[in-house]
Amino acid sequence: MEGDEFSEADLDLDLAPEERGGAVRFHRRVEGDLIHEGKLLLQRGDDFYDLTEFRWRREMPVHLRALCARGMLEEEALVALLGDSDLPRARPLAAEDELLSPILPREVGKVLALGKNFREHAAEFGEAPPEEPIFFTKLPETIVGPEAVVSPPPRYTGRMDHEVELAVFLARPAQALSPKDVMACVGGYTIANDLTLRSMQGLDRKRGHPWLRSKNFPGALPLGPCFAPARELDPANLELRAYVNGELRQQANTRDMLVSVPEALSYLSHHLPLFPGDLVLMGTPAGVGPLEHGDVVTCTIDGLGELVTRIRRP
Repeated sequence: MEGDEFSEADLDLDLAPEERGGAVRFHRRVEGDLIHEGKLLLQRGDDFYDLTEFRWRREMPVHLRALCARGMLEEEALVALLGDSDLPRARPLAAEDELLSPILPREVGKVLALGKNFREHAAEFGEAPPEEPIFFTKLPETIVGPEAVVSPPPRYTGRMDHEVELAVFLARPAQALSPKDVMACVGGYTIANDLTLRSMQGLDRKRGHPWLRSKNFPGALPLGPCFAPARELDPANLELRAYVNGELRQQANTRDMLVSVPEALSYLSHHLPLFPGDLVLMGTPAGVGPLEHGDVVTCTIDGLGELVTRIRRP
């Protein structure tokens, strides 16, 4: 990334992931009594390693914000970690495994979400693209993982929508930085489903109220299924899709965004300080739609797998 210094031993970092030994991803799998935090797994290519077990052998954090702060997601540090003889292997992921969000709610500082960042999404609500970026907040406690069952509030009978989005996780502080410099502060990426109580949001907009309640019911922010370090993906060219019961509802590329990742982060950094653990959602493409009882939402982004959410309604 911009501003990093590498030794001669790291000259292969510009190679494709498969030429560096395989793509790097982080997963959080439920095992035994670890039902709230799970086991943090490091994957490189086809090999899996148990970072939660490793913490007992080395002084090692088991959440991504601390790993970012220690520089453990940089290639040189990962190479050293993978070469440690005490790093235990883990069994590969299986279809029946239960996964948590790779980013735990307690390690997230604030969640800032970009609205109307795809021209067609603004148009489907009869609106013009905003003249400058529009952000709203989601609360970290609304984060849930893959295969979560999500329900709207009990008395809510209005429309509830899916919204596939790229989520950007901050690894370093950022304040008043240029688009070029701010990318050095990115730790990595995952998939978000910005679930929205659309009828309630529309009512609050007419009243001039913020979107807080329509965006922050329990389970309103599914994340996962994995986390990719920043150097693993090009955020300017990623395909996003959302399916409901197997039917394609949303499809676009991040190159279609009105405000790019570096532009969005730079804009935010000039208005408020960004800190490690902050999460920025980059907006959703056109095709959002209502969800009914029993619907299965599958959000996909290149290189990040499939985030599945199951809907239960009264």
